[in-house]
Amino acid sequence: MPRSTPTEIHPSELGAKPPFEEKPQRPPGSEKDMREKPDHGEESYRGLDRLRDKALLITGGDSGIGKAVAIASAREGADVAFSYLPEEEEDAQETVKWVRKAGRRVLPLPGDIQQEDYCRELVERTIHEFGYLDILVNNAAFQMTHDKIEEFSSDEWDRTFRTNIYAMFYLAKAALPRMRKGGAIINTASVQAYQPKGQLLAYATTKGAIVTFTKALSELAVEYGVRVNAVAPGPVWTPLIPSTMEQKHVQKFGETSPLHRPAQPAELAPAYVFLASQQESSYVTGSIMDLTGGRKLP
Repeated sequence: MPRSTPTEIHPSELGAKPPFEEKPQRPPGSEKDMREKPDHGEESYRGLDRLRDKALLITGGDSGIGKAVAIASAREGADVAFSYLPEEEEDAQETVKWVRKAGRRVLPLPGDIQQEDYCRELVERTIHEFGYLDILVNNAAFQMTHDKIEEFSSDEWDRTFRTNIYAMFYLAKAALPRMRKGGAIINTASVQAYQPKGQLLAYATTKGAIVTFTKALSELAVEYGVRVNAVAPGPVWTPLIPSTMEQKHVQKFGETSPLHRPAQPAELAPAYVFLASQQESSYVTGSIMDLTGGRKLP
């Protein structure tokens, strides 16, 4: 395993557990302002050259799952380009630092993936910088929580869809015809696609769409020699949580998981590496990988 985990420790004890005493943040949230810092594998991930000399583009690489995937991929030998919002610059520079420390090239690209022109620019600049593109990780997402349907504004609904699902279409359309054979597209779905909560109505709906998008796109991508899969995480401890949820929910975040805690981003990164590596997953396409900490999906 790429992460060095003592076998004598119970899985429920490997990450921080609720209650979490976090200060509220404004979206999109910042890692530096979190009291309980997420683990992105900075000190634990060990690479095995599974992505040697590949070029990888990740959305939302400044923190959370995206940052963990960036670090893991760099240590597996990949060059990394990643998107982030301009207001996330400080967190993004931490990702830059860790990729460079792994000895790989890094290309930070601030902007908003709601815009199709920016999504095309992400692909163009990645190929211009690295010479090619092998792996696209559609990871960035937006969410807000509400107790009543009338609290979901039309603008918020539109932003959620444009960030979470429209951007995947924009990026796949721009990238797929230009990716090298043997490449991979990996989308981030969610347990919310299968066990949706009303408080996350907009977010959960987009995650259901991502599952369908992944399976349909995998058929089209075969022609290009590219595999398409998705990861469906359960609760994950990232800046998105204290910046989009009420304090009463933040405090208990991950409590109902069978492991009684949320995942750390570092615990999910190896799944993305597996799906990105042709030598590891050459026969896997159109699949949704369940990473829910024991919560059963249909």
